[in-house]
Amino acid sequence: MPAITPTQYELSAFDPNAHLFEVRCTIDDPAADGQRYRLPTWVPGSYLIREFARHFISVRAQNPAGAVTIVKEAKDTWRAASCVGPLTVVAKVYAFDLSVRTAYLDVTRGYFNGGAMFLCPVGREGAPCTLQIAPPHGPVHGEWRCATTLTPAEDAWTFRADDYDELIDHPVEMSAFQLGEFSAGGRAHQIAISGRADVDMARVERDLAHVCQYQIDLFGGTPPFPRNYLFQVMVVGDGHGGLEHRSSTSLLTSRKSLPLPGSADTTDDYVNFLGLASHEYFHAWNVKRIKPQAFTPYDLSRESYTRQLWVFEGITSYYDDLALVRSGVISTPKYLELLGRAITNVLRTPGRHVQSIADASFDAWIKFYRPDENSPNAGVSYYAKGALVALALDLALRLEGRSTLDDLMRALWQRHGEAGSGVPEDRIRMLASELAGRDLSDFFARYVDGTEDPPLAELLGGHGIALELRAATGANDRGGKPATTSKSRTWLGAKLGADLKLQHVFTGGPAERAGLAPGDTLVAFDGVRASLEGLNTLLERRPPSAHVPIHHFRRDELMLSNVVLVAAPLDTAWLALDDKATDTALARRAAWLGTDPKTAATT
Repeated sequence: MPAITPTQYELSAFDPNAHLFEVRCTIDDPAADGQRYRLPTWVPGSYLIREFARHFISVRAQNPAGAVTIVKEAKDTWRAASCVGPLTVVAKVYAFDLSVRTAYLDVTRGYFNGGAMFLCPVGREGAPCTLQIAPPHGPVHGEWRCATTLTPAEDAWTFRADDYDELIDHPVEMSAFQLGEFSAGGRAHQIAISGRADVDMARVERDLAHVCQYQIDLFGGTPPFPRNYLFQVMVVGDGHGGLEHRSSTSLLTSRKSLPLPGSADTTDDYVNFLGLASHEYFHAWNVKRIKPQAFTPYDLSRESYTRQLWVFEGITSYYDDLALVRSGVISTPKYLELLGRAITNVLRTPGRHVQSIADASFDAWIKFYRPDENSPNAGVSYYAKGALVALALDLALRLEGRSTLDDLMRALWQRHGEAGSGVPEDRIRMLASELAGRDLSDFFARYVDGTEDPPLAELLGGHGIALELRAATGANDRGGKPATTSKSRTWLGAKLGADLKLQHVFTGGPAERAGLAPGDTLVAFDGVRASLEGLNTLLERRPPSAHVPIHHFRRDELMLSNVVLVAAPLDTAWLALDDKATDTALARRAAWLGTDPKTAATT
């Protein structure tokens, strides 16, 4: 049987000023009845139909004899007329999305995810691929280099892949980036930082090396990627996000999140960056190799439903900060502060009692990536509450004394990740029960398929940690620490933007009962012109049951609502090490956090 000829792709930065890439796809053996081409509609790791084809400006086809007719058959599909090969399809693609999911091009930088750029010849999904990249000609800002984990071929701008899925799972960064390097698990790791940033690269290398080595050791000591790993970091004034790939991750982060040279401070922003990088690196195992059965194989033409995203995103969200403390990058008190904030975030979401994390997983395609003004009341994040359920499961297993969530993740890796088989919908419950030595169906029924809050206070107490709840001290209070004031406070039951417009009105709160609605712009409180400072003062000084007339605009109509304030809810969490914990609880805590129980308080 003759070898399958490669699908040949050529990509050029056609016009950086107009943000246009040109992409060519050539095959030697087009289908006799007309070759069809398909573009993905979503990218693995981001569960929303994104319609990448909407960025295609033009598509044409040609062969050595001249132009070949090509027509669009569906939103994501084109068909070229029957012809003798080789057949080349040429697309111009608009690229100006400063995110980690699609593509971007200007005179300072080029970036793309293959799924947003490369038409796949139908029937040749398993054929090997080659990619030749042409950087822009003429003046650019600095000398561009290329950062990707695609397998290199003849030169620094030529690559190959075993099939189409591999081709689109290695995003490409092109710019005059800063490059850092370190080793973990016997593999080279690179950090390519694009954008203007004055960064202590040595510190970032050192900290990420600790985090990556910890995760590699957790799963048995051998990285899942065969060659190297790449952190592609785009620095902006304000932004945060990441997307995982089989041997790389694309990160979007704010400039202030990277440590300055000579600074020894471990700021909240830097910890936030490290947590993001840790999260995406953990996905090299949990999502890229351990994945739902519904994703094996991926069907990128339509939604792929699963109730397990809480496992793949929630458990990963649990481990991202846990890896920081276990690897020694942050202290135990800092980790407990982060955990307190995570608990606070969920407690302030009324929708956690409306939607289960299993249902939130299933509905990701229509809800999670399309939040609206009522989202906090109607749903819950499978990332945020999923992380708390993962915490609860881990602590519950540890109290049983037979296993841990670490054991569950290693079992998933051995039985599904290394084996390349998808995880069936009920496998996590069954595997957790197997490790615990008893049926955990009740746990999953209440906290995964149901909407109850997991008993974190009890579980943390068994590990020498007290969970405390208090009222928020102001709009910027994210929790994680004791209150800075003993003043009591009342509550409006709404989230107010800097423009004095109501962003969210919470179910059952004073604002909702008074008839205020999202989008209303507040004008005056009790006859005095509205301001954020004025609202904060009012809530500090007015007691529960106080009546406050609020003037507000709805659309262009002035309205008056009478709000009856209530005491602020105890929805702000912080964690404290229990000085009276038993030796058994201290040992559990040390095993959980990877710390010396005698020094954990000052680490």
